[in-house]
Amino acid sequence: MTLDLVTIPCRSDNYAFLVHDTESGDTALFDAPETAPIKAELDARGWTLTDLFITHHHGDHVEGVEDLRAAFGCRVIGAKHDAHRLPALDQAVSPGDDLSFSGHKVDVMAADGHTIGHIAFYMPGAKAAFTGDSLMALGCGRLFEGTPDQMWTTLTTLMSLPDDTLICSGHEYTAANARFALSVDPQNPDLIRRADDVTAMRNRDEFTVPSLLSLEKATNPFLRAGEPGMKKAVSMEHDGDAEVFAAIRKAKDNF
Repeated sequence: MTLDLVTIPCRSDNYAFLVHDTESGDTALFDAPETAPIKAELDARGWTLTDLFITHHHGDHVEGVEDLRAAFGCRVIGAKHDAHRLPALDQAVSPGDDLSFSGHKVDVMAADGHTIGHIAFYMPGAKAAFTGDSLMALGCGRLFEGTPDQMWTTLTTLMSLPDDTLICSGHEYTAANARFALSVDPQNPDLIRRADDVTAMRNRDEFTVPSLLSLEKATNPFLRAGEPGMKKAVSMEHDGDAEVFAAIRKAKDNF
């Protein structure tokens, strides 16, 4: 069975993602920042939304849920731990639960840090992880509710996925993230090349999301917090990985 992945720009800088099973005709949506562009994409392709997966409760990820549910009667799936502040769930899930979409395995992963109760979804069949505001292109989400240790645990878990995984994150922040990354990791040749590519892509009004996990591991300073080269770059050679991550996150907050 073939799965098609479609990236949909929403609001000023959000993304939503469709996964379509060409055999069954089922279509899943990951996050719903707003209704109009998502419905327009579905209508243009003649697809019916059957499943809607939510990563976390922030309004710019759930605003379109109720309108899309009303329009398509789709199943809404989100975190059991966060159900009290999510739109009404048809299926409440916890990390590690056995979940599927149209016969395709969907792994539910804990992704605390940006919020508590944030989850990510990994679809091996699509080679894609839907990470919301946890792991992002050249960055990670601001820690509104969680601790640095929690976010580092989340990032470490996501880093364990196959290198060819597409990281489908929630925002077009990559150019700004690249500027910060270069400020803390200026000698990284992979990062320098990526930053140039990002500038060129944005000048052409192209999406920089999704991104390959292998590229994130080579260039994203938050993922490199455990590497000797990154520790040296921030003068923390003898500190623990989570402490280095916390320092990099604090620097980004003040950048």
